[in-house]
Amino acid sequence: QVQLVESGGGSVQAGGSLRLSCAASGDSDSRRCMGWFRQVPGKEREGVATITSDGSISSRTYANSVKGRFTISKDNAKNTVYLQMNSLKPEDTAMYYCAADRNFWCDLEVYNYKYWGQGTQVTVSS
Repeated sequence: QVQLVESGGGSVQAGGSLRLSCAASGDSDSRRCMGWFRQVPGKEREGVATITSDGSISSRTYANSVKGRFTISKDNAKNTVYLQMNSLKPEDTAMYYCAADRNFWCDLEVYNYKYWGQGTQVTVSS
């Protein structure tokens, strides 16, 4: 079993920055892949960024819409995954969720993740 708790959401003006945190606990083998997803009411949840257990730069995957603006990272000692969001746009407004799964290969597909946090709201105003 895996528990995920997100924090760091809030309201910011366009062009600003936020850093989301996801504190994870539970079976480490079930957290080989960790990722951030987001959802706007009335729309499907979409993948934002993922990272594998070793946390290497080459293992990170980003949605095209956030490449160059968002950075995913992890601190294994703290069992925490971060999402640094820079140059935020109004279209980044959404509920952001942390997710985890035991897959060896990480991707941005929602259905590949078994464990989910409760989410943290990000609102970007123009």
